[in-house]
Amino acid sequence: MAEEKYIIVGDVVRAHGIRGEVCIDSHADSPSYFARGAVVRLSPAQAPARGRDFTVRAARIHKERFLVTFDGVPDRNAAEALRGLVVCVPAAKLDPPDPDEVFLHELLGLRVRLASSAPADPDFGVIDDVRDAGGAELWVIRDAAGNEILFPAADALVPEIDLDAGFVVIDPPPGLLELYQGG
Repeated sequence: MAEEKYIIVGDVVRAHGIRGEVCIDSHADSPSYFARGAVVRLSPAQAPARGRDFTVRAARIHKERFLVTFDGVPDRNAAEALRGLVVCVPAAKLDPPDPDEVFLHELLGLRVRLASSAPADPDFGVIDDVRDAGGAELWVIRDAAGNEILFPAADALVPEIDLDAGFVVIDPPPGLLELYQGG
């Protein structure tokens, strides 16, 4: 039986107060993951499927973060023990994205093509990772030569994403690729 895939939707930043609340940075647009009664898994970042399930007892917004109380977390000490864990939900329970959006985890492993390439040209590389750089999304692309390229995934620089075909098309600004490829 295959292990269920979990997706990270937030990070436990710290304990808040003395009654077991934790402060969570949410990576998801949907607050439903933190609604009363919702079940999330708190895990180490390296192993989202591992960890322990917690039921949300209460949640509120405070300074653009969620303050969440979980069943079974009665005080600050118990909340502090959760610091550094990630908040995960099963991939099957993710709220569907808007029609013009994709989940970040769906980008991993996609082949990368250049907008200036001919259809018969080989792929430029593969998306290895997606990072949040202070609100800007960066794709870590591994090119055919093995170079790691940090690519700003702005709408203007990504004319096409085709999940069904397994590729993205990028239109990098002049000089960006050469910066990483030594050219």
